[in-house]
Amino acid sequence: MAAHGRPAGPEVIWSRPERSGRGPRPAHSRAEIAAAAVRVADAEGIDAASMRRVAAEIGCGTMSLYNYVPRKEDLYELMVDAVCAEYDLSAPPSGDWRADMLGLARQARAIMHRHPWLPRLLSPAHGFSPNALRYLEHCLAVLESLDADTGTRLEVISMVNGIVTAYVDTELSMAERDRTSPFPPGAEQAARSAYVARVLAEGRHPRLAAAYERAPWPLDMDAQFERAVNRVLASFERESGGGGAGDGSGRSGEGTQVS
Repeated sequence: MAAHGRPAGPEVIWSRPERSGRGPRPAHSRAEIAAAAVRVADAEGIDAASMRRVAAEIGCGTMSLYNYVPRKEDLYELMVDAVCAEYDLSAPPSGDWRADMLGLARQARAIMHRHPWLPRLLSPAHGFSPNALRYLEHCLAVLESLDADTGTRLEVISMVNGIVTAYVDTELSMAERDRTSPFPPGAEQAARSAYVARVLAEGRHPRLAAAYERAPWPLDMDAQFERAVNRVLASFERESGGGGAGDGSGRSGEGTQVS
């Protein structure tokens, strides 16, 4: 073991015991450290959640924090795992895998909005923490009613998570643009829309003009999200030749507000 508790080589923090069987109880727990980092990132952004800042938040020295969290990457791992605990996985699979996966997608979207830094940290590297594994196990239980092999079921999970992350990332970018704009909310988007309308009125882009004229405005982001996820799920249902209870569409919740 290197200085300040840092491992000599690559090590997954979950394979390292939080506390050895001997000696005094540590002054701080991983849960406490993760909660402090999440609080800082929620309030000020992920870049503010430095080792120094998190150490100050829990009341210890920066070098002391390295005894608990050897690397910044490990701190991120703790943070992602902490917010993964927010999934409500208490209900057993209903047998309608599409409806259940849509429900999980809605939860994921809500979690990312509560923690806007999360899409930036999501990667396969953070997919195997205790709470992430709990989530994956639940998803695989949900997908047992999909007539497909395990690889395809894992692909469903990956694609749903990917589309939720991309969708929320766009929503957060739009919100950040409004937040930092010197103009009233929506003013810049209205100016862009007016510009596009003027260009399309010139007649050089007839197909785009027709599509733009028929497009609903303002966009219903909730309904658009539901459609996007449902289309991904429907593609897997078609490949499997069906599967799931009822029509498996999960359409009963389309357009509902995410809590």
